[in-house]
Amino acid sequence: MTDETAEIPDRGSDSGSIAGEGASRAHAAYLGTTHFRSLDGLRFLAIAAVLWHHAPVYGAMADPPRLLERGFVGVDLFFVLSGYLITTLLLREAARDGRFSLAGFYRRRAIRILPVYFVVVTAMGLWFVVVRGQTEYAPLWPFYYLFLSNFLVADIPNLGPTWSLSVEEQYYLIWPLLLLLLPRRAVLPALAVLVAVNVAGAAGLLAPLGIVPVEAGVLRLALPNATYAPILMGSAVALLLDRPDGFAAFWRWLGHRMAAPLCLAVVVVLVAVLPEDLRGWPNFVMHLAMCAFVAALVIREDNALAGALSARPVARVGEISYGIYLYHLIALDIVLRLPGLAGVAAAPTWWPWAVLVLYTALSLVIAEISFRTLEAWFRRFRTKPRKRVGQGEG
Repeated sequence: MTDETAEIPDRGSDSGSIAGEGASRAHAAYLGTTHFRSLDGLRFLAIAAVLWHHAPVYGAMADPPRLLERGFVGVDLFFVLSGYLITTLLLREAARDGRFSLAGFYRRRAIRILPVYFVVVTAMGLWFVVVRGQTEYAPLWPFYYLFLSNFLVADIPNLGPTWSLSVEEQYYLIWPLLLLLLPRRAVLPALAVLVAVNVAGAAGLLAPLGIVPVEAGVLRLALPNATYAPILMGSAVALLLDRPDGFAAFWRWLGHRMAAPLCLAVVVVLVAVLPEDLRGWPNFVMHLAMCAFVAALVIREDNALAGALSARPVARVGEISYGIYLYHLIALDIVLRLPGLAGVAAAPTWWPWAVLVLYTALSLVIAEISFRTLEAWFRRFRTKPRKRVGQGEG
């Protein structure tokens, strides 16, 4: 989705293979790594899960395994990755320059996110509210521009996935301020409290305290609909890996090349076996496993999955995954209107698979065109943090 690029500004250390090195040298190599080559592949896995989730394949099965019904956890993986990358970027900039630039951060985020997002929101609002005259969606439309769609009681068609972008935008608005204003020793405890509150709220444990959803017109303000925990947990991973002692703890458990595939296997098993209702502790356990997976991918560049995750076709899909995420329901809508696929009363066995293949292909084509045109034009205005090496915060 909207996570920061895997290109991380150099902090002045040499990068390279860390096989056989101790934790301190591995940490130096980690701090000097300017491109985590497995992370575009991680985005590939996340967006592939989302595309699968919205395809009609598992819904056509008589009794699908739980694993096949949970492609939506790809969004959780995006959240963990986004929290990790955003926080790492800010920490590296602060280490060089003494502090990071809030203005620069918000400018980069706006240029990356807003053009495509506003185009999609505007196009869908015009199509359904103005062209098709479905005025019941009109009261919802303004809240997409305010990044409050995660609190809407309904959605304009094809804009359902924007709820997660609203979560990220709210995180982008608040988290850099907390990181800038809080003493460094207070940041991790603050994150722990925020995660605990979110998990408790999602599990319904705050209701006895009188903290209940607030209804405000088309908005319903409630923590179960605002999944901040995984993005905050990804931020905690970045903070811990930035510190020598935190990195050493991760290295002790995840420093082996095979740690990455083992962590991925744990994530897959948890997705398959956790209870039907993931809210509360099941989500927390799954997000912990996702955090371990991200950490295993970045603490050593030669992890056992690096070759597969950095393969050019895989990495390219990950690179354009933000566009795929925004456009994929539009692509699905188009495919479901095609002759031979529309209005199938008793769908043959090939029908859901044909829809999956065609709408995935169309999503990739639209996202690629967008990346090379609309997004490329705005990327010209991005500025990266300066390459000067400076003193970081303790």
